[in-house]
Amino acid sequence: MSTAYLGLGSNQGDRLCHLQAAVERLHGHDPLRVVAASPVYETKAHTLSADDEQPPFLNAVLRVTVDCGPEALLHTAHVVERAEGRTRSSERQWGPRPLDVDLLAVDALTCRTDTLTLPHPRLGERRFVLRPWADLAPNFVVPPPFDQSVQALFNQCPDDAPVRRTDAQLDDLIDASSVHGRGGE
Repeated sequence: MSTAYLGLGSNQGDRLCHLQAAVERLHGHDPLRVVAASPVYETKAHTLSADDEQPPFLNAVLRVTVDCGPEALLHTAHVVERAEGRTRSSERQWGPRPLDVDLLAVDALTCRTDTLTLPHPRLGERRFVLRPWADLAPNFVVPPPFDQSVQALFNQCPDDAPVRRTDAQLDDLIDASSVHGRGGE
């Protein structure tokens, strides 16, 4: 079994509902188990231009255990995104979306293919990823090219956009899924 970290984000529709559904759907996919979730944060949307106004995002990070390769995990993430209404082919780059699931890291694995780069190449520039991840796993050492703990990356992150912790929690869904079985797809 491998440990992986997934970043969740939503800024379209019922944002919290999309994050909650993502946890439940991911937890229901064999051979994947969601084991922990960060607190949920609200952040301003990163856009390609200052004129591009978008609703704020809700963001969280999940720790999952998985018994498949990273490409299969990425495929599962895309299936979950589509189930929540995301259509990658028709959306503009960095546009609003009901759900975004990013594969951040899988153990100490590094890889670069046409469809996947691990660790996520821009995670060191993204406060909205590093803040919740630092709550969940501050001492996890992100593999090269970062080769630093999540907390160290957060402390030196050049992104100064504010991140606001919300009262929302996703952990209760993980506990409920473990107790009541593994629903989902």
